[in-house]
Amino acid sequence: MDQGEIVRLAQQTMMTILSLAAPMLLLGLLVGLLVSIFQATTQIQEATLAFVPKIVAVLVAFVVFGPWMLNHIIEFTENIFNNINAYIH
Repeated sequence: MDQGEIVRLAQQTMMTILSLAAPMLLLGLLVGLLVSIFQATTQIQEATLAFVPKIVAVLVAFVVFGPWMLNHIIEFTENIFNNINAYIH
């Protein structure tokens, strides 16, 4: 296994991680922005108001995107296992 293959595998791993985390992070970001706008307009500065909706949004995103994420992880793992001989030699 040369350096090029290691770099390619690391890039593929990072892209997989980013694509799996993106739906939950983006939904959490959107809900956080909406809550911040709501807090600014109503001048309610409750700390739990900022965290609870984001946690719920991330959990909902995990439920909605969970099957897609699982399929993506399975494909990535199968790709690594199918090419393990190429990586070793």
